[in-house]
Amino acid sequence: MAIVKQFMGAERFIATIGDGTGTGATFTIPATAFTDDTGAAATAFPTAPAYYNLYLNGVLQTADTSTLTTTEVTIPDGDTLNPGVPVIIECVVN
Repeated sequence: MAIVKQFMGAERFIATIGDGTGTGATFTIPATAFTDDTGAAATAFPTAPAYYNLYLNGVLQTADTSTLTTTEVTIPDGDTLNPGVPVIIECVVN
């Protein structure tokens, strides 16, 4: 029988597309460009979130739209978006 953790929490991070670098498939935004829920500068994303949600301009994106590591989020072709588009990452942790 699997062990079910009883606590789930969320950590949210916000930046804009303009904080990213690269083009096409290599467009990334570093974790250090984000602020957290308290408004403090983020240093890294959670190591092993149960899952994460990516919102671009407030719209939830599908899972194939990005990849997340502790140091950055990769959004292929994100460089084609307006630099002012808000990027919100919600990491669900347990």
